[in-house]
Amino acid sequence: MKIREITILLLLMLASTFVLGQTNRDTLLNKTVLFKITDANSSKTSYLFGTHHAFGKLFFDSLTVANKALSSSDILIRENLDIPGHTAEEIINNRKEVLNWHRYLNQRDLTFLKNLFSKSPTDFNKMSPAEMYVFLNRHFKQQVCLNKSAVDTSLSLDDYISFKAHEQNIELYGLETIESQIELINKDVEGMPRRTHKRRLSNIIDKIRNENANECGETDWYSQMEIDFRLNEPCTNTLVLTDRNNTWIKTIRDLLKKKNCFIAVGLSHLMYQCGLINQLQGIGYSVTPINLL
Repeated sequence: MKIREITILLLLMLASTFVLGQTNRDTLLNKTVLFKITDANSSKTSYLFGTHHAFGKLFFDSLTVANKALSSSDILIRENLDIPGHTAEEIINNRKEVLNWHRYLNQRDLTFLKNLFSKSPTDFNKMSPAEMYVFLNRHFKQQVCLNKSAVDTSLSLDDYISFKAHEQNIELYGLETIESQIELINKDVEGMPRRTHKRRLSNIIDKIRNENANECGETDWYSQMEIDFRLNEPCTNTLVLTDRNNTWIKTIRDLLKKKNCFIAVGLSHLMYQCGLINQLQGIGYSVTPINLL
């Protein structure tokens, strides 16, 4: 596989909360990741779109209905905004501490990383093992599972939707900072033994090196939209899902009252009891699935 020039954008991955395979016990099984949000007491029409961060231009451009929904909106609400001076690349490069990667990687894997980052402006020696794993996981899904086109310069599906919104002069709003997301990436694996970090990094590097497409069930599942939202099941990660959803809904509620919103966040934030679908319904909104296939 030819490694293209890369720039780092660390967004929380969905792998830990995606569920492969379906059951018949849930209340919402739809071939969609797009929902209309309405309120009988308001003329506003908003939309909720569940992203998979590894996807990009090709996927979103194929969704005519989702593009029309975005075009009809006044504001795009996403997890974060890439603000100059506060990008992941700048946050990492401004660190003083350097990681001894020999404690986490064998020489072959370290050489692989050096080659991968040879044209990147990000100093990978200042990344943590958790951050590196998030990046490599994303890289695997984009380059191996999705065979991302060289003409698609978006770093994520969320990033491409922002580009489309900017083209149409749609206002952008970030629910949290990249600093807080990077902190969360590391806090989520706080206390993880070094041997576990080593095993995870070795495994993901091996998948990339061998272009192991047999491990692409998650991206296949998302692209086919065979999604069980498991609205009656408890959230599986308080730190990554429950706490963030509970914080986000306060801002989302206020913006929904004022504007036609297009909310684009990781699909797992729509799922489970603590998800935004349930939370929006809990404060009086109708949340209607829109079939995309």
